[in-house]
Amino acid sequence: MRLRPILVVGLALMFGAQLPWGTPGPWAQEQSAEQPPMPRPRPPREGGTAPAAPGSTPATAAINALTSAPQPVSLTARITKDGAVVPNGLVWRIFETTADASGELPLVAKSDEGTANLELPPGDYVVHIAYGRAQISDTVTVVPGSNEKSFVLDAGALRLNAAVTGDIPIPPDLLRFDILLEEANGSVPIAENLTPNDIVTLNSGTYHVVSHFGTINAEVRADLRVEPGQLTDATLYHHASQVAFKLVSEPGGEAIADVEWTVKGTDGKTLFTDLGAFPSTVLSAGDYVVLAKIGDQVFDRAFEVQPGSPQDIEVLTAVTSRPS
Repeated sequence: MRLRPILVVGLALMFGAQLPWGTPGPWAQEQSAEQPPMPRPRPPREGGTAPAAPGSTPATAAINALTSAPQPVSLTARITKDGAVVPNGLVWRIFETTADASGELPLVAKSDEGTANLELPPGDYVVHIAYGRAQISDTVTVVPGSNEKSFVLDAGALRLNAAVTGDIPIPPDLLRFDILLEEANGSVPIAENLTPNDIVTLNSGTYHVVSHFGTINAEVRADLRVEPGQLTDATLYHHASQVAFKLVSEPGGEAIADVEWTVKGTDGKTLFTDLGAFPSTVLSAGDYVVLAKIGDQVFDRAFEVQPGSPQDIEVLTAVTSRPS
């Protein structure tokens, strides 16, 4: 009677049956040892760092951080190679070297200081500098560490004025100047409507200058050279005059009010119109006809403009008259 329980236990040990308390037999242990389960990677702890990418080491991570971090960059400019650093008046714009989808170079930094102190990641950049109307573009390469570069603007300046032949001064409010750059495909405006004695900073080179005396036809043109580091003073001379009109009943008489005025050139083209008793304008030297209309009558007079001091033109009501 006692042999039967012992035999059952022996058979269980021989065939690897599951024991009642859950311990696997020797055969079951062999089967599980052939293919052990693969452990899953642990997720990073909250606030910790993710595992490094394959092939990454702390050293390469440090190098990558160093080569992508913004580096100090100091940029200065000089008028000429041996000149002093320009202290102010500069506008710096820094662009990437690769155009975006619109074809433009992305702007990455800007400064209005004489010395542009910036922070830029290592790489190549396009630098545009404007000083007045002088401007240049160049490149700069930023490397890890401190970066300094000085640019040469190769610029000069131009100051313009004008007078009537014979050194007769012209009122400043009647003068305007345009500066143009002549290129193969035509003239490019550089500066327009400048007033007398304005100082304009320009890249060195030759420029086409137009002086306007008044607003009609008194105009002088000249080609002027701007030298690096120098101020060029230029005075242009006009063959023109200021002209004033009045309608009178006798020479030297009182000007008649409410007159409609028209001035025509020898080709019949209308150059000037006004309404009043004593209008004035500026005309280039030459021959003209003035018509004064009052009520139903028109009075006219041919006259000549001589370059020089302002002149008055009287139109007499007793000389010529015709229906309008």
